[in-house]
Amino acid sequence: MPDLTPAKKFYWGASTSSHQVEGNTHNDWTEWERKNADRLAEGAHLKFGWLGKIWERVRVQAEHPENYLSGSACDHYRRFKDDFDMARSLGHNAHRFSLEWSRIEPEEGKFDEKEIEHYRDVIKALRERGMEPFVTLWHWTLPLWVRNQGGWENKKTIQDFVLYAEKIVELLGEHITFWIPLNEPSVYIGLGYVMGKFPPEVKDYRKANAVLKNLIEAHKLTYALIHKKFGERVSVGNAYNLHWHVPARSWNIFDILVVQVIDYIRDSRPISLAKGHQDFIGVNYYFRDKVKFVGWGGKFGPVDAVNTNAHVSDIGWDIAPEGLYHTLKKAAKFGKPIYITENGIADATDEKRAQFIKDSIYWMREAIADGVDVRGYFYWSLLDNFEWAEGFWPRFGLVEVDYKTMERKIRPSAYAYKKVIEESKQ
Repeated sequence: MPDLTPAKKFYWGASTSSHQVEGNTHNDWTEWERKNADRLAEGAHLKFGWLGKIWERVRVQAEHPENYLSGSACDHYRRFKDDFDMARSLGHNAHRFSLEWSRIEPEEGKFDEKEIEHYRDVIKALRERGMEPFVTLWHWTLPLWVRNQGGWENKKTIQDFVLYAEKIVELLGEHITFWIPLNEPSVYIGLGYVMGKFPPEVKDYRKANAVLKNLIEAHKLTYALIHKKFGERVSVGNAYNLHWHVPARSWNIFDILVVQVIDYIRDSRPISLAKGHQDFIGVNYYFRDKVKFVGWGGKFGPVDAVNTNAHVSDIGWDIAPEGLYHTLKKAAKFGKPIYITENGIADATDEKRAQFIKDSIYWMREAIADGVDVRGYFYWSLLDNFEWAEGFWPRFGLVEVDYKTMERKIRPSAYAYKKVIEESKQ
């Protein structure tokens, strides 16, 4: 077994994001949910009916509009201390979470000191439990005033974000070592500006490219201000969703070529644009994409992603833990330390999660043995949570949440993960 801590402390933990777990947020997503809940419920069967037994188990919830309203989420905003107690009992020595921009700056230039104090308490609670905070500044949601000015399409948002980050640096920065300005910029752009499925529901490649550039510029400026304040004692990097792209037809030259193109657009380009402004690379990995050239009308214009694997998660994602090895090798080409900032599976019955975690960590160790500088693993997610446009029915959590009572129950797979953590120290 490779030594996981040859020079640096290795971080084991789980991740969350503010909108998905806190509850009672008021941002562009909460408004989008209200407008689209009925449509999402009506379209659920068309999207997931092919899952057979899985679909029959979740159908009632998935076809109910209330499923698509984040509401109280899992009430983590009020229960974070208890949730962190559970994480610590499971052997976690780190936790990744996000700050909610819309809470901190609900109106332009007006910062809510009460909310900043709340996040100070969150960070303090983690440190009191011996858990290192990995703090994400932006995990997809926007304050309404930012949405109303055009969101990330408007260059003004770059400076608005930097001013928000500056406030966090000023008031919370002394307690933070690991900073993640942006979460998955390519997914945000792909779903919001290419496929038009997420806010702001745009299908425009030109705008998508402009938004990417604006996001990366905001990251660069934020990176600079954090280091200007704290020098080398801090580490700053984004969390990127990386894919294991393979040709759907290994013999087809067009499939082989589009794998290279889409791999660059979705994965490599965002990291390349941030070159010189990242101390580490966060890798989020979930599934393999078999890529097929179809001429037009595919998931990505002339390109489609097909899944021929019968072994899938509850939301139909191809279960391929070995893809983590390939994405880590891809990220390693950029010459920076790597943290696996998300890796998880939707599995309400908890029948697949333990093996998924064990297999994923096996492939992480294989990458480490091959020289990849991996310094942390964060499972997604600590808690069952609001899974964006799928709502509440997908269950990713190490901890099960009863959304009626908000009661928590640690799943057996969480103890399997704990055992892996304990064995890594031997």
